Amino acid sequence: MKKYLLMAMAVLAALSLMVAGCGGKEEAKKAEPAKVLRVGTEPTFAPFEFQKEGSKEYTGFDMDLIRAIGKQMGYKVEIMNMGFDALIPALSSGNIDTVIAGMSITPERQEAVLFSAPYYRSGLVVMVQKNNDTIKGIEDLVGKRIAVQIGTTGAAKAESVKDAKVTAFNTNTEAAMELKNGGVDAVINDSPVVGYYLAQGGSADAKTVGDVLEAEEYGIAVKKGNDKLAAEIDKALAELKKNGEYDKIYKTWFGEVKK
Repeated sequence: MKKYLLMAMAVLAALSLMVAGCGGKEEAKKAEPAKVLRVGTEPTFAPFEFQKEGSKEYTGFDMDLIRAIGKQMGYKVEIMNMGFDALIPALSSGNIDTVIAGMSITPERQEAVLFSAPYYRSGLVVMVQKNNDTIKGIEDLVGKRIAVQIGTTGAAKAESVKDAKVTAFNTNTEAAMELKNGGVDAVINDSPVVGYYLAQGGSADAKTVGDVLEAEEYGIAVKKGNDKLAAEIDKALAELKKNGEYDKIYKTWFGEVKK
């Protein structure tokens, strides 16, 4: 009897150690810090990234997409607000891990950063005051005053217009306001950004003219040499497109999905 009692006590002790061990593993797992993805953006580029009036939360297509990508990768996403022209330097210095900011993939930028696979296809448009019937396209901007957002492909395009006086603003909103106030003759910016501005009330004072210029693709940027992170992002993006989550996010901000 005593022998059986000793055996039973030994089994209970072993079980207790196993449970304690499992509990220890669970506690250790809980104690592990979450992987953080530091994401730089310039949140005045609606509908891609912006803050609703009275809110500190960053919202928009890019914001929804990068959070979904981070979740797919197992990362906690932290959004960091900075000027558009400061994004690539911050990435290169290691202050952030990645950039999503409606950033067009260009040869010049590819020399400085590594891009993911394209996640959106856009183009540039010309916006003028609603009562302006003399400017019908970019060919009519010769010698005119053009507002752009600093560091964008719209800014680069405006600089190629002969004799144009180009004024660069920190945000798209400031450029649009300058047009509304009559300080410039036109704005050149990305078509979905201008379209969103017009849809949100800007059409009372402004309109687009001419064709969409220079179709371009947006990419998520990472530091040169960080091929591992770029591959992780590409894999997560591909999975979101496969499982329908990308289409769901796209429809939220742009309606029908482009095929």
